[in-house]
Parts: sequence; C-alpha cells; structure tokens
Amino acid sequence: MNLTAPPAPISVPASLGSVLSRLPAYPGSLLLVTAVNFMLGKQLPDDVKALLKGRLLSIRVTDARVAFDFICDGKRFIASAPKQAPDLIVSASAWDFIQLAQRKQDPDTLFFSRRLVMQGDTELGLVVKNALDALELPVLDPMHWTPRAVFSRWNAKTSK
Repeated sequence: MNLTAPPAPISVPASLGSVLSRLPAYPGSLLLVTAVNFMLGKQLPDDVKALLKGRLLSIRVTDARVAFDFICDGKRFIASAPKQAPDLIVSASAWDFIQLAQRKQDPDTLFFSRRLVMQGDTELGLVVKNALDALELPVLDPMHWTPRAVFSRWNAKTSK
C-alpha cells in the first residue's frame, strides 16, 4: 500500500503579506468579482442571488493580509470599498482557499479545525457554503481555466 502524505500547506511569506497589505483593496476586489461573475455567474441559482442581494461579503486571505469586499445586486457581484461591518466575513489562508477551490479540502473540516473562519451572519455563510458545494465541477478546477482549455472550448463553440 502506497500512502502519501498530503502536501504541506504553503504560506504566503510574511514580507510579501506586508507588501500586499499596503496595496489599495478595491482593485483586488474588482478582480475577484470579475472572476467570480465569469466562473459562477450562470451557475449560482437565482434564489441564492436573491438571498445575497444587498449583502456585503468579505473574503480575507489571512497570510496574504488582503481582503476582498463585494456586494451582490441580485444578478452579479460588484466590488465594494472596505466597510466597517460586512454581513459575512470568510477568512482562511491562501493555501486553504486554493484547496477549497480545487475540492481537495472539505469546508467543514477546515471550519472545525479553525482554519476557515466565518464571522457575521452565519446563516448567510451556510447559504454560500451550500451553494458552492452544489456547483458542478470542473468550474472550480484550475485546469478548466488554463488558456489551452478555454481556447479549446471557445474553438468548439465557434466551429459549430
């Protein structure tokens, strides 16, 4: 039996986190919502979008010392300037967010080991978690978004 240990978590170096924490927050939030709208916009159910409408969300990458704040208008996500009290804050390390996106780590496991932290409206957090769990793969698989894979899908569409 060949048992291999999971890869050790990679952490953003403190010096890089220090630099990143000094950058303006809004451009990063704009990039995040552009990616989220592109990747999840058509897959996120309308009832979930309705529940998120007008709610301020914040994703905080603890080791990189960056936060991404955004709001849902009921149809899409819009970048927001940082506010005092978001409705929901989800915090984890960059490594843990990557592991979640690749479905290599379960959010409940991270939550109960205190590596994923939700603050604020926990009911809203459960709605977000359940909606993301229900998404079809490979939407969160990075290999699905390589230039070759995107070009291949685009080429297949245009040749029809």
